[in-house]
Amino acid sequence: MVSHAHQGTTSSALTRLNVNAARALDIPPTGYAHLLGTAPEHLNDDLCRPPVVTSVRIAELATVHAPWTEVSLLLAQQAPVGSLGVWDYLITSAPTPLEGIRDAGVYLGTVLDTSTDDLRITEDGDLVTLSHLNQGDLAHEAACAVLACALGLYLRRLSEAAQRRLVPLHVALAAEAPRRHDALIELYGTRSIEFEAPVSSLTFRTADLTAAAPHAQPGLSAVLRRHADQTLAAAVPLRDWLDLFRGVLASVQDEAAPALATVARRMAVSPRTLQRRLDEHGTTWSAEVETVRRDHISRLLYTTGLSIEAIAARSGYADARALRRAVQRWYGMTPAALRRAPSLR
Repeated sequence: MVSHAHQGTTSSALTRLNVNAARALDIPPTGYAHLLGTAPEHLNDDLCRPPVVTSVRIAELATVHAPWTEVSLLLAQQAPVGSLGVWDYLITSAPTPLEGIRDAGVYLGTVLDTSTDDLRITEDGDLVTLSHLNQGDLAHEAACAVLACALGLYLRRLSEAAQRRLVPLHVALAAEAPRRHDALIELYGTRSIEFEAPVSSLTFRTADLTAAAPHAQPGLSAVLRRHADQTLAAAVPLRDWLDLFRGVLASVQDEAAPALATVARRMAVSPRTLQRRLDEHGTTWSAEVETVRRDHISRLLYTTGLSIEAIAARSGYADARALRRAVQRWYGMTPAALRRAPSLR
């Protein structure tokens, strides 16, 4: 189980995977090196849990440089066995691929944020379906890339466990159909790909997943499960959820009116979930937006020579008069007086 403290975070291994993909796409480090969790001391510490928003932001940058279908293939190609830590070996060392993926589902939290992602396994006679549920905005290309990659990683690990290329009977993606999807055909090894499905999934023959794994090691699965428990218990989230939210909100503060849907997408949750989480933390969307706007306006007043009219336009106010009323409410003085008050800087 992943504790509440882990929510909003992923493994450092997943952040490393995203950073490696960004490098492969020649994305300038200036676009992501400032993000929490990308410093070498965090990337190289398997106990660190960087925020989900770091991986989401890097995925956004990646889909600017390449189609989301190609990004999903690249991410999967950049992830050999061991790159995702104990989670990989839970699959590849189990007696059968099916037993391994069951363990991987239980311990998905060693890699992902299980408050937004889940793996479900359905057995129906001769068929086994692996469904990956994600609360991200699947109209958003970065979310599509991440979800398609997740299915690709399941397939790759199962094939590595079986020591042969497994080909799913059917692939379903809860994503809009791209103009081309050659990269997905390469990723999954099949043209049987359904888009705009209710749930993203892979369907296999049961016999493919229940055959004995050639390199299974008796007793190792129990050891790996204990190791996974210990890893989660010792994990160190880099920030709490409210700090993560405020960081994302601050990153869009230059927009005239930060949209709840935009922030929710960057945090890989639905707008409704975002509002509920804010309520759990004793705050609201409007209160947080006003705080960020207040800090932004104060910084512009102190550090620039912009006119009150220009600052109002940059901060989402209808006119200078509305901005003056807001500053008066916050500080009990006019913007001009605030600019001259060094004690408040």
